[in-house]
This record gives sequence, C-alpha cells and structure tokens, in this order.
Amino acid sequence: MAVRDIRLFGDPVLRTVCDPITEVDDGVRALVDDLCETVDMDGRAGLAATQIGHTQRAFSLNIDGRISYVLNPEIVALEGEPQPTGEGCLSVPDLWFEVLRYPRATVTGTDLDGNEVVISGEGLLAQALQHECDHLDGKLYISRLDREQRGEAMRQIRTSRWF
Repeated sequence: MAVRDIRLFGDPVLRTVCDPITEVDDGVRALVDDLCETVDMDGRAGLAATQIGHTQRAFSLNIDGRISYVLNPEIVALEGEPQPTGEGCLSVPDLWFEVLRYPRATVTGTDLDGNEVVISGEGLLAQALQHECDHLDGKLYISRLDREQRGEAMRQIRTSRWF
C-alpha cells in the first residue's frame, strides 16, 4: 500500500474513460489498497483511479471516517431535483464552485471478491458518488459548470500555484 500523488488538471489521464475491471488480480488489489490509503486523509471524500494515474474503473470513499471502495461502479439511480452544491476536487486544488448535483444517488458495483456492492445516500455521499463516477467517465467537475463559471475556473487555474 502507498499514498499516491494526485494527478492534476491538464494530465491527460483525467480525461480518460476508464476500462471495466474484468479480472481481480494482484494489480487490482494493489490499486484498491492505494486508493483506500490515499483517500484516508482529512478533507478527502473520494478518489477515482484516474486521479492516481490508473485507467481502471474503481474509486474509494472517505465519508464520515469510513473508508470504502467500489469496482466497476455505475450510477443506477439519481433522485430529487438537482441542486447547486459547493464542490472542489483534489485534481483541481484550491478551486470551489457550485455544481448541480442530485440530492440522492445510488451506485452499484463489486468488491474484490466479486460480491455486489450497493451504495446509496444523500448529501456528501450522493455528491461523492456522482463526482467519482464522473472521473471514471473522463469528466472533471469543472466541465459541469456554466460558461461563465468555467471561464472563471480557467482564470483561477492559470494563476494557481499548482499548474
């Protein structure tokens, strides 16, 4: 297990649509270990495989101090009316914008043993499920911003110490 560096905006891996995991091997187990260890820090709610340079469909969560993961996650339900929700991203540090997110979300996938995993929740959990699935589909949250907000995000990125 290792805490991995977070890939930052501009890294092409962040725009990659992830491949499904078809076989759980030592590499997948190591990926899950790294995802769980890397997300286990204050201020981190979720981490997608692309954010540590992998293009396999997996993410980890750190919600209310509980670390979990999902292989091959798919959103199966979004409920309620989308609402503006303050959001940031480890791959775009120091930016914070309102993004429309559904207040309740359900994701299905599997664990390392092939057992079905169903995660359903609201609030921060629902937001994290949507955010991490976006990453696995090659989307950053700033792509969900309206034109004006996206322009402001790009201005902030250009002047950021991170990029």
